[in-house]
Amino acid sequence: MSSRKRTTGQEPTTESATAVAEPPAAEAKADGQTFVERVGQRKTVLAPDPFGIASDTLAGVQLFESKRHRQMAIRFGEGRPEDKPNQAIIDKVKEAGYRWSPEDRVWSHQVRPESAMSTRIEAERLYQEVRQMIRQEKGIGAGQEVPF
Repeated sequence: MSSRKRTTGQEPTTESATAVAEPPAAEAKADGQTFVERVGQRKTVLAPDPFGIASDTLAGVQLFESKRHRQMAIRFGEGRPEDKPNQAIIDKVKEAGYRWSPEDRVWSHQVRPESAMSTRIEAERLYQEVRQMIRQEKGIGAGQEVPF
């Protein structure tokens, strides 16, 4: 067996081991499609809509966003009439531009494309504020909310 090391001007012999890259094997096809074709047809998994952003079960308040309807929503309790918050909280929610939606039983605010980020930030602040108001009203100590 000859050495792999060669000196200047010496060509490799047939005895020396040289690695030759093989061309890639043809891709396995499923249903007659290549991998690239299948990736282009991949189905996306949709997130629930509306999806929950934050929830405080002790205070009974939840913050949601609906991408489909372009709305932020706050729900008190389960949305039943007996879960209605006090008038000070309702006034605060109305001041922030939220409107009662009787069919969905939530307070909702439209999210416009030009102000979407600020609307989401303001919704989170409002949620935190009414959450604290409800906790104080119910005599619940400061606690941690449950993000979804």
